[in-house]
Amino acid sequence: MTEETQPTQSGAEQEGEVRQQQLVDMGASTVRTGDGVIHTLTIVGQIEGHQEAPAGSKATKYEHVLPLLTAVEESSEVDGLLILLNTVGGDIEAGLAIAEMISGMRKPTVSLVLGGGHSIGVPLAVAAQTSFIVPSGSMTIHPVRLNGLVIGVSQTFQYFARIQERICDFVTRNSRIPREAFEGLMLNTGEMAADVGSVIYGSEAVELGLIDHLGGLSDALDCLHEKMRKKCEAVANRPDGPERGITI
Repeated sequence: MTEETQPTQSGAEQEGEVRQQQLVDMGASTVRTGDGVIHTLTIVGQIEGHQEAPAGSKATKYEHVLPLLTAVEESSEVDGLLILLNTVGGDIEAGLAIAEMISGMRKPTVSLVLGGGHSIGVPLAVAAQTSFIVPSGSMTIHPVRLNGLVIGVSQTFQYFARIQERICDFVTRNSRIPREAFEGLMLNTGEMAADVGSVIYGSEAVELGLIDHLGGLSDALDCLHEKMRKKCEAVANRPDGPERGITI
């Protein structure tokens, strides 16, 4: 009887398997370019919070995204983050948590709205250092809502008002849109037939100052490459040398 030996995988093969699993699990990928390594994160479908999205729904799970963002920020192997958005919105607390994580990153970050960046997708879109939207992209801005029976009307109203204030604060802090203009879009009664709020499209989002630039994937990547080059130059010129971090 002869013993069979299992072939060992090379480092490149193992890295390839990890990247493939990232694509399957979270729609994320890491690519090495001439200016460094870019990690791409997709935020699609419904933002899932403490409760699971309905069966069959596309969802972005915040418990997956938060540790991933931490790893990207601390990694010495990742130089920039590209966020691709096509989301209908979802859990407010989960969406704001992800948005705050992105806005607090030191690594270069660029977001691109593809299709839609609706509801809580608006803070997610503006959380990056620079934001882009394609001409056909759309964004829905509306007040905070809750489906189902609400008990304790006055208390619930105050709670919703404070959540809404947090959203307004975040969006206006991370974009160029004036607070009055954003609140006006949120409370607009003449735009949507059966709802309060506004739907804005690519060029309009830029004109309002909500999104920084109109453009596509190549434009967002060009911007991210430029940020990565400047970051690399700044780190190289530091007296204490490059930043230290873990690898992923």
